[in-house]
Amino acid sequence: MLERHRVRRLRAGLLALTAAGGLLLTGCSGSDDGGHGYSSDNSNKSGGYAPGPAPAPDEQSGEQWGEDTGEQRGDTSREFAPSPDYLSTFALDVDTASYGYARRTLAEGNTPDPSTIRPEEFVNSFRQDYRRPDGDGFSVTVDGARTAGPDSGDWSLVRVGLATRPQEDESERPPAALTFVIDISGSMGEPGRLDLVQDALDAMTERLRDNDSVAIVTFSDEAETVLPMTRLGGHRDRVHDAVDALEPTDSTNLGAGVEIGYATAVEGLREGATNRVVLLSDALANTGDTDADTILERIAGARREHGITLFGVGVGSDYGDALMERLADKGDGHTTYVSTEDAARTLFSEELPRTIDLTARDAKAQVAFDPETVAEFRLIGYDNRQVADEDFRDDRVDGGEVGPGHAVTALYAVRTRPGASGHLATATVRWLDPDTRTPHEESGDLEARALHDDLWTSPEGLRVAAVAAYFADALRQGDSRGHSQSDSRGALPGRPSLRQLADRAEELARDREDKDLRGLAEAIAAADRRYPD
Repeated sequence: MLERHRVRRLRAGLLALTAAGGLLLTGCSGSDDGGHGYSSDNSNKSGGYAPGPAPAPDEQSGEQWGEDTGEQRGDTSREFAPSPDYLSTFALDVDTASYGYARRTLAEGNTPDPSTIRPEEFVNSFRQDYRRPDGDGFSVTVDGARTAGPDSGDWSLVRVGLATRPQEDESERPPAALTFVIDISGSMGEPGRLDLVQDALDAMTERLRDNDSVAIVTFSDEAETVLPMTRLGGHRDRVHDAVDALEPTDSTNLGAGVEIGYATAVEGLREGATNRVVLLSDALANTGDTDADTILERIAGARREHGITLFGVGVGSDYGDALMERLADKGDGHTTYVSTEDAARTLFSEELPRTIDLTARDAKAQVAFDPETVAEFRLIGYDNRQVADEDFRDDRVDGGEVGPGHAVTALYAVRTRPGASGHLATATVRWLDPDTRTPHEESGDLEARALHDDLWTSPEGLRVAAVAAYFADALRQGDSRGHSQSDSRGALPGRPSLRQLADRAEELARDREDKDLRGLAEAIAAADRRYPD
């Protein structure tokens, strides 16, 4: 045990040194996408122009179409309901777990289950250099490009980018009170699960400030608090000792872990601090409550009264993706997935820190397409994040929680009317101040004439988003072939083959010198080997 403890301390030190250039509890700043395309940022702080909500259809899916009429076209096998209006409304989401898990599955020579593919999480796994706002809140960037290919018709991909200002100084953030809920069931004994969690927590313990606090809850067939909320100043060894003592055993009562985790967080609640529960698990619940709604109902009071949100970190080659994703969505939080030390380093030096503080609560976006220029549209992904159009300004309806330095991207497939050149769309984001709950809004516009003529010569960030979305679409469709135009089954317009997509990703990786994009190229190439031509 002592030798393992020393090894972990050494590895934690190396992780901290490697990531020393990063900001701990702040996000990463970015610059504008080179000024390409058309983008407008109009301040509408609780007033000014914003599209008026229209009645929502009785039922919508995440991949939503809007058309000239509310009538469904001839093919009754369509997987989505047509929208009778030109509004699209959804809660913001910065999850990335779907992409991470798909990448690991492909690297192991397996084919991802299409039900685990969430396109927005692929798109939001890669850096976007949107212009950042000068103050609190969001900037809104809207651009797009025509899809390639002789049969692409009047289809375009339209990108809506929302970004918050990064914290320039770590001292800007309040102290953190983090309750780590750690799965120590037997399945966590597989390499790359509990050992990865332990190394990452050792590293983060060294990076947190003296005024931050940490509690640790473990669960297998039962749950217990092994470390109550503890200030780190002078007590880091207590955290290291608790982490190093973890051993896998028994079954997975995830519901008990979440319940005891929230009870521990409430008991150690710090006024003026950012209070979070961080769940680290393979989410393979097999004992006790295994339904996300039931689990969250048991801790509903702690979530609502104290505003304690849930951040889910998934691990393991077998991973309960659906349960973890639903827990995070319903728990007003986020999910990510890690399978390597490198990914864990990124998580604990960048992704997790960005979720600790909050810039916005219950953030929602609504995009209003102009019927004079748009024949139909489709939101790519956000299946579980749809919001009824009339609820956009109902602040009792849950949205997404967004931290400093975050960027959120939504892509639409849009078919414009022949010769359209006027106003195409207005995107509006609405959020509540995390302290005062005061609502604010920002909007941005796009003109049809500002669409780039060719997607593959458009701004770099738009191409990155397109490659990620096309890749997710191919995995959902279960084939490697490209489609020149959108069809009723949901294939995206202008989708290249996987082989062509891998080349696009490799080109972007070279241009950016970006290891994340190189990993995307490798994942696409692996998928190309798995699917028939």
